Amino acid sequence: MERKKLVIIGSGPAAYTAAIYAARANLHPFVYEGFFSGPAGGQLMTTTEVENFPGFPEGITGPDLMDRFRKQAERFGTTIVTEDVVSVDLSKRPFLVKGSTTTVLADSLIIATGATAKRLDIPGTLDGEFWQKGVTACAVCDGAAPIFRNKDLYVVGGGDSAVEEAIFLTKYGSKVYIVHRRDQLRASKIMCERAQHHPKIEILWNTAPVKVEGESVLSSVTLKDIPSGKETTYPAGGLFFAIGHQPNTTFLSGQVELLDNGYIKVIGNSTRTNVEGVFAAGDVQDHIYRQAVSAAGSGCMAALDAERWLSHEGLA
Repeated sequence: MERKKLVIIGSGPAAYTAAIYAARANLHPFVYEGFFSGPAGGQLMTTTEVENFPGFPEGITGPDLMDRFRKQAERFGTTIVTEDVVSVDLSKRPFLVKGSTTTVLADSLIIATGATAKRLDIPGTLDGEFWQKGVTACAVCDGAAPIFRNKDLYVVGGGDSAVEEAIFLTKYGSKVYIVHRRDQLRASKIMCERAQHHPKIEILWNTAPVKVEGESVLSSVTLKDIPSGKETTYPAGGLFFAIGHQPNTTFLSGQVELLDNGYIKVIGNSTRTNVEGVFAAGDVQDHIYRQAVSAAGSGCMAALDAERWLSHEGLA
């Protein structure tokens, strides 16, 4: 069984950036980029235009950006296998990392498996339908796109994130509707007040989306009034899910300390976890920002933290 100085699990901006830095430090990183667990490249692989990543003034597609990340990591000697990690054993070092077909020993480990946006399973919102064609789960990432400008936009959710996204979208949409299935928001009091007093926001109480429709892009949303069951179709330029994210940590089987919301807990301003030699980067440990550029930054941090730890342990 091969022994690696550093194994990286994941394939988004955090994982590939960690690989670039680690490879340039001669750590010869070994990356499990995933296969069935999600598209290699992370959430950006389902994003059409990325206009807020520095260095691309004309914008770039998510898949093209991730392909460049990957090639840069490979250029410096990163080994990448396209398979999922089934399990890890962190009870002793070196750690045992078991992939679907490849098993290795790891002196250190960077977890960069990201988080998956929660979506409602309603017609028109799925992959291959209007997902990323008017339906998205990140207003900050996508809200400035031309297809949303001066249109009626709908945000599904009732927490602080939903209100924050709705307020953000008021800069671009003509009107923003918060669609909430209950008669009061779960958001904090101050956020509720901001939503209720914003001139471009209207809250649709006791309401749920039941389908979206369009031609090449979304053009309408059908909402159901829950008490009466009545369904009404409205013109719409976009539907934004803001019902939370699920960090991809199942394979860890509770061996790394998590926050109450399920994200990996890191120590202080580092990427260190409670397990010596295990680091976390990107959305799997970031429930606040969840942006490609911040994920890339934390990937850099994780590689530097891992390099220093390996050197301290005499393993680099």
